[in-house]
Amino acid sequence: MSKNLQFIAKLLIGLLLINFLGNQFYKRFDLTQDKRYTLTKTTKNIVNSVDNILSVKVYLEGDFPAEFKRLQIETKQFLEELRAVNSNIRIQFINPDALGEDLIKKGLTPSRLTVNEGGKLSEAIIFPWAEISYQKKGYLVNLLPSSNSNSQDEQLQNAVENLEFSFASAIKNISRKNRHKIAILTGNGELEDQYVYSFLKDVSSKYSLAKFTLDSVLTNPQKTLQDLMNFDLAIIAKPTLKFSDNEKLTLDQFIINGGKTLWMIDNVHAEQDSLLQTGKMLTYPRDLNLTDLLFTYGVRINTSLIKDSYAAKIPLATGNVGNQTQFQYLPWHFHPLVNGNANHPITKNIRPVRLQFTTQIDTLKNSIKKTALLATSLLSGKLGTPNFVDLRSIADNENPNEFRSGKQLTAVLLEGKFNSAYKNRIKPFKTSLFKAQSLANKMVVIADGDIGKNQLLKNQPYDLSTDKWTQETFGNKEFLLNTVDYLLDDDGLINLRNKSLKINLLDKQKAFEERSFWQFFNVLLPLLILVIFGFVFNYIRKRKYT
Repeated sequence: MSKNLQFIAKLLIGLLLINFLGNQFYKRFDLTQDKRYTLTKTTKNIVNSVDNILSVKVYLEGDFPAEFKRLQIETKQFLEELRAVNSNIRIQFINPDALGEDLIKKGLTPSRLTVNEGGKLSEAIIFPWAEISYQKKGYLVNLLPSSNSNSQDEQLQNAVENLEFSFASAIKNISRKNRHKIAILTGNGELEDQYVYSFLKDVSSKYSLAKFTLDSVLTNPQKTLQDLMNFDLAIIAKPTLKFSDNEKLTLDQFIINGGKTLWMIDNVHAEQDSLLQTGKMLTYPRDLNLTDLLFTYGVRINTSLIKDSYAAKIPLATGNVGNQTQFQYLPWHFHPLVNGNANHPITKNIRPVRLQFTTQIDTLKNSIKKTALLATSLLSGKLGTPNFVDLRSIADNENPNEFRSGKQLTAVLLEGKFNSAYKNRIKPFKTSLFKAQSLANKMVVIADGDIGKNQLLKNQPYDLSTDKWTQETFGNKEFLLNTVDYLLDDDGLINLRNKSLKINLLDKQKAFEERSFWQFFNVLLPLLILVIFGFVFNYIRKRKYT
């Protein structure tokens, strides 16, 4: 009896000791082949910076298609990893069925899914969103972001791959105390507010925006440069007026002193609205006086218009039925749909981007690293300017000889130590801030000023991602938002968009064909084994005790 008591006492002491050591030395092990639940150092640093309760409400509870159960499970497991790093994170999964209208008012748009069950197609509506709350601030996370996917399975895989980036980015934005500052340059004929509203509205959810005019450079250039340097990024959206030497030096030194830049440049005068009104227009080079500046950094924007066989559609009036004008939507070769670099976090998995009267970018040899972001298809051609563009050509048969120029670069990322365009040159004004070379810096140059221009519907800004006429969706907004994130990314968070996972999806066709076998295997076979075991057990028992 005493030995039994000693054994029980030792066992209890051992369990208490194991429990104590388990609390002192906590460790989680990721046994997946692709390490999908192993958080990056960047994510851990962001999560560890949360010093108050952070609430995460996920609207992925309830009945929905089996494949999207995977998204629910992956989201739950990923959030548990975040909670394991910081106990301030609170997680709640909510069924959105009774909250549909309230969620839509908050901006949580539902997703309509096509479900194939037993060979029958049906539709299901889910709310793939998470809502994060922290210190009276809120942030929405789209768990099923739009992507350039051909199937729901691919879209699901992209969604799972983006979980870490989506949540880490959201937590960073909602918990950071100091926001990056972005200057929207004005004064050189840039796009008006109503035409960049859709893009800048989403940018303002993460960063502080302010207009900045270079007009004061005429009277006090030193102060203008000093004021501009208070910003982290300058966005130059389709300037149409020539830059003066003072303005160019101001921009140059902003870059050399560490400022990031996003250039959206139309180097040719060609406006779609004018063409639709007159049916014919003269296109000609636009002199912005920026060639030498960009040439020094390593790029040159040409003045030949690009036309592409892979193009977006525009509406054309084809007649009247009664008092109603009838429209037909036809591909317009001067609105190319360009694809992104699949290996870069800015452009990975985004939909094709619609450009309007874009030109080609040449890269020049220097020490700057150049990464192609957007390029046309192989079936593209060039139209030299000045030249006439006739809308009636849309009805002409396509001449293959006009589309043999191959891929044309339309957007490029520049990274490295930039040399000043005014190095060893006479400066238009003196400044103590002048530097001949920058530290490591980056900029993006896009050969289309309309890439960020949204349409107007009843004089109200329309979503940049969608065409108001055809309802086709494009990757313009996502591309620009990713670009801004990349330029202002100090800790490599945007690189999480390059994360790749291998998800083993169910072969629906095979499962449908073999459903009878697997139903038998999962339901009847266990019962059959149990019956056989009962007979064998009774037989052995009778033989043993008879």
